[in-house]
Amino acid sequence: MTAPAIVRLDPPASAPATEPVLDRPRRDRLESGDPLRQTWTRYEAPQGDLSAGTWACEVGRWRIVFPEGKDEVFFLLEGVVRLHDGERGGFTEFRAGQGGVIPGGFVGAFEVVEPVRKHFVVLERPA
Repeated sequence: MTAPAIVRLDPPASAPATEPVLDRPRRDRLESGDPLRQTWTRYEAPQGDLSAGTWACEVGRWRIVFPEGKDEVFFLLEGVVRLHDGERGGFTEFRAGQGGVIPGGFVGAFEVVEPVRKHFVVLERPA
């Protein structure tokens, strides 16, 4: 059996660029702007419980609800984002060079203050 290969989150400059998946926040969750979001999924585990890649987004704000058992770890490469806590109030701001975790069950808003690019890892645990 061949061992799995290492996966780079950003493809090397010599590799052909993969096309991102493009989307925008759902209209019923949009609070400001209408930001275009781009997702380059670089890895999906065969068992379906882990994915990783790079995500970029324009300025805007929308409500988010993370399902229980679905956690995201991220690291900002560019830009500024604020995660507004819908239950406790206030927000946590992240700038390029910083990272964080959005835990399963989090309810609030995701605000892109300056265009952002981040690496992400999403882990889904059984309920």
